[in-house]
Amino acid sequence: MAIGLSEEHEALRESVTRWAERNISVDVVRRAVGRPGESRTEERPAFWAGLAGQGLLGLHIPEEHGGSGYGLLETAVAIEALSERVAPGPFVPTVFASAAILASDGKAHAKLLPGLADGSVTGAVALTGAISGTRDGGVLTISGVAEPVLGAALADVLVLPVTTDLGEEWVAIDAAQATITPISPLDLTRGVAKVEVEAVAVPAERVLDGLTTSGVRDLAAIILGADAVGVAAWSVAAAADYAKVRVQFGRPIGQFQGIKHKISRMLVALEQARATVWDATRASGQERAYAAAIAGVMAPDAAVQCAKDAIQTFGGIGYTFEHDAHLYYRRALTLRALLGSSAEWAEIVASLALSGITREMEIDLPEESEPLRAAIRAELAEIAPLEGRPQKEALAKAGFVMPHLPKPWGRDATPLEQVLIHQEIRAAKIKLPQMIIGAWVVPSIVSYGTPEQQERFLLPTLSGEMVWCQLFSEPGAGSDLASLQMKAEKVEGGWKLNGQKIWTSVAHVAEWGICIARSDSSKPKHDGITYFLVDMKAPGVTVRPLTEMTGENLFNEVFLDDVFVPDDLVVGEVDQGWKVARNTLSNERVSLSSGSGGTGSSVPDLLGLAGRLGRELTPAERLELANVVCEGHSINALSLRVTLKQLAGAEPGADASVRKLLSTSHAQHVSEAAVDLLGPAAVTAADWKLGDPGYWNRAVLATRAMTIYGGTTEVQLNIIGERMLGLPRDPEPGK
Repeated sequence: MAIGLSEEHEALRESVTRWAERNISVDVVRRAVGRPGESRTEERPAFWAGLAGQGLLGLHIPEEHGGSGYGLLETAVAIEALSERVAPGPFVPTVFASAAILASDGKAHAKLLPGLADGSVTGAVALTGAISGTRDGGVLTISGVAEPVLGAALADVLVLPVTTDLGEEWVAIDAAQATITPISPLDLTRGVAKVEVEAVAVPAERVLDGLTTSGVRDLAAIILGADAVGVAAWSVAAAADYAKVRVQFGRPIGQFQGIKHKISRMLVALEQARATVWDATRASGQERAYAAAIAGVMAPDAAVQCAKDAIQTFGGIGYTFEHDAHLYYRRALTLRALLGSSAEWAEIVASLALSGITREMEIDLPEESEPLRAAIRAELAEIAPLEGRPQKEALAKAGFVMPHLPKPWGRDATPLEQVLIHQEIRAAKIKLPQMIIGAWVVPSIVSYGTPEQQERFLLPTLSGEMVWCQLFSEPGAGSDLASLQMKAEKVEGGWKLNGQKIWTSVAHVAEWGICIARSDSSKPKHDGITYFLVDMKAPGVTVRPLTEMTGENLFNEVFLDDVFVPDDLVVGEVDQGWKVARNTLSNERVSLSSGSGGTGSSVPDLLGLAGRLGRELTPAERLELANVVCEGHSINALSLRVTLKQLAGAEPGADASVRKLLSTSHAQHVSEAAVDLLGPAAVTAADWKLGDPGYWNRAVLATRAMTIYGGTTEVQLNIIGERMLGLPRDPEPGK
């Protein structure tokens, strides 16, 4: 779990982390911090030469200027790793300065970048200031003050904004030309200072033509954002480790849901921040401004929130000066203060989004994939002219509907082939069959079904011809599904099922249902369960529609009274149905996290509504819209990271779990923001036929279900806490 994804990035992170463990010990940090009330003189840390020797200062600098020739992503990887150690010194200010100079037209590159790359020269960048400049011939003379400037007291080169008759320009001057006055810092590991210049002559080669204020701010969002991610990463890991061993009331505090959910939420915020900073390093042009602004919203706030929650988790010890938690909190607060509030960045996000700027999460695939793409395109070209049922059957028989499945039901497709198939189906404008619940059924029958069951059910389901429902939940067994009470009694030739199921989607139109029932009540609750395929037209099956708050009927309650199920419709082994059910549930949760759940509540829909209002949004409305846009973008970035990890043959890790959790609530946030925009018009009935007010009122009601079905938000937080962070599992009842 880090900003970088590739093997090379993981190796870089591991190398930086190991070096930091050897050279930036707690004692090193504490010597830089000093004691409360002590006067401090900032100086280059003893490890500076060693850090420079690792080449970390020049990762993003071209080789011709002494760097490694990589990019900002590699630099972000190093920043995150060092920030997890709350490394003191001028590393971040220096790489920020070299990145800013590198973004200029090149006049100063050869003179300044080599020294910044090898560590013989340090740098700093002023993000705010009141410095003005006038020209006389080819010389720009500047005077004024910039403060606060991170790392200025240790800098040899200062990158400063200057207001001239041409607008705001940027210059790089020698620090010796300025008066630098340290400011007592909140962050005890890195200093800030006031920079004063009086009639300093800046030659033309030190004027950074091509460097813009917006470009510098974008770099700040990325570089300081990576720093913030490191703070959040330490906070999450430290809080989780402490919660595993700190015992209160006879058990580890990490077993209490209040703590478990708090730390799980911290992980969610961390992974969102990571994903957005990662994506900003990859973007360019207008998309860079959009992605960087989103990182500016999410990363500093994540660092502050995670550091606060870590202190809360540590309790009294976390509030002491001797504990490291306050050092990370101080750094998080400092980073947010330097970057500006998230509301300022959110205004940039809103402006760009409302003007039509967005960012497509495209995957750059290797050239060697083109022959495979051509073969897929040729197959689809034969299917595309077909219409209706023949086309759906052809897609199913060719394995295009769920290509990851084994042949003949899928194509045994690798992650790369799956991406290619998705892209080519979209390019051919082919619509895949709508399987609904069938998408959860198929993998379980593939994994556990008999050959006869597979032949009978899979192709009709994959083609969308056979409609399924899921008979899992009961009045007393929702999230705690293994507590189900429906009885399965063995009779000659099969089983008789008796009991009630509830919240069963599309049961009123389904032909078949997957059902779990208790076949042996003497066994522990996760055992003695069997998985059945039930004919929904069989004698004894009664379906009663449930009217949802929308006034519609999607859910149902289903009563099974002596319903006979033959032995050949048992999936998997008798009494081992929980294994099969878990397979179904895992596919259900992936499916539910992949979109808006059919509500149409997406960011483009929300932006479309904003454009139709015929009025300017208020600042509060723009802030709310921006927050929803940022959340949607973070989910898309997490999804892309999951795909890229799978393409590389790695496990998706926390990205996938966080994406699932966020996706279920995202459509709620979209529809709530839309209803807020509607104002008094939101009194209109919830009916999609009644234009925007009716459409969005229906959505705001319908999406309430999304954080309930498929596993409630609270259950998902438990899963993240226990499986991703290793927190203690909830105790069994009575233990």
